[in-house]
Amino acid sequence: MNSDKRGHGSPYDRGSADSYYGRPLSPHWWPNGTSIDNRIEQSQMTLPQVKEYYLGYYDNESAGNFKDWGDE
Repeated sequence: MNSDKRGHGSPYDRGSADSYYGRPLSPHWWPNGTSIDNRIEQSQMTLPQVKEYYLGYYDNESAGNFKDWGDE
């Protein structure tokens, strides 16, 4: 299991990635790293994990660090 609170696949990481790619809020995480084994959905997350997801999402929103899709 990913023990790094902000490591690859963590709730914080997934929240920041969803924001970065312009995806809607959808709390989830990957305990063993993104796309490895099972994705944990919000219904299976603890409240602190959900809060970490939102923190990652809104930290990235505040930073304004978004994917440049090159459509300008």
